[in-house]
Amino acid sequence: MLKLNLFSLIVKSRQFRLLLVLFVAIVASSSASLIIRAAQQEASSVVIATYRLMIATLVLLPLVYVRQRNVIFHMSKKQWLLGTLSGMLLGFHFLTWITSLEYTTVASSTILVSSMPVFVVLFSPVFLNEKASSIIYFGIGMSLLGGALIALSDVCLIDGFSLRCSSLHGFVNKFALLGDALAVMGALGGAGYFLIGRLMRSTLPLLSYIFVVYGMAAITLLSIALILKLPLIGYDQKTYLYLILLAIVPQLIGHSSFNWSLKYLPVSYVTMVAIAEPVGATILAWLFLDEIPTVLHFVGGLLCLVGVAYASREVSR
Repeated sequence: MLKLNLFSLIVKSRQFRLLLVLFVAIVASSSASLIIRAAQQEASSVVIATYRLMIATLVLLPLVYVRQRNVIFHMSKKQWLLGTLSGMLLGFHFLTWITSLEYTTVASSTILVSSMPVFVVLFSPVFLNEKASSIIYFGIGMSLLGGALIALSDVCLIDGFSLRCSSLHGFVNKFALLGDALAVMGALGGAGYFLIGRLMRSTLPLLSYIFVVYGMAAITLLSIALILKLPLIGYDQKTYLYLILLAIVPQLIGHSSFNWSLKYLPVSYVTMVAIAEPVGATILAWLFLDEIPTVLHFVGGLLCLVGVAYASREVSR
């Protein structure tokens, strides 16, 4: 009976709920790279990103109309401005990151796009007056070291007890490096999106916030697709299925869970936890895309998980 009561207390605790939501966010988000790779067999990166946000927004539309239309109608000009900016940054995040998957591995792309905590830690004291704790700094440092090792796996191999890398000339001209650079740009856009999210979630309920931001991101990406004259229809049924899955699982479940937690946790910690996503993505890519992780992937992934686990102490403080 005592054990049962203890379990009940743990499950009902605020810390448990927060960690559970973040765990769901990581698992759902980890599927994004795999689904995107499948959709890229036919659709371009811009089209994939556009559909991801358009479908998510359309799913939210009836819910917002029934439950929170008054909130939307009474948003201030400042809230609309911030929501528009956040949506544009989210669109930029997806545009650069999804494009990066055309040039580099799933592991490298997802690890580097998850480096957004670095930018968050740099800018959150300025825009949010929110400083990261030493626990977060240490966790980010560990995870960045892991990310660096995974990025190196594109051009380096461990041979026995030595590390062999291609020449600098080959490294700079490798397509993988372009993909890695795009992923870092995606991290910068994602950091801005999360910083604004932390600010807006203090005044807006989750449903209204994600509807505005996802909608603005969809408009941004649709405009780019139309300017580039990319085909938006005529794809195979399987491709449309991938696009729907992308909108529902990684976006509506994954991203929305992260956005929910922004009201209760420092933005530096929320983005820090997101670094665990590439580990799940790497495992899925190994199982379904035959992208076999190297020793550097394993070591880097382990360091990322250690960093996240250490930083999770922040929740219990």
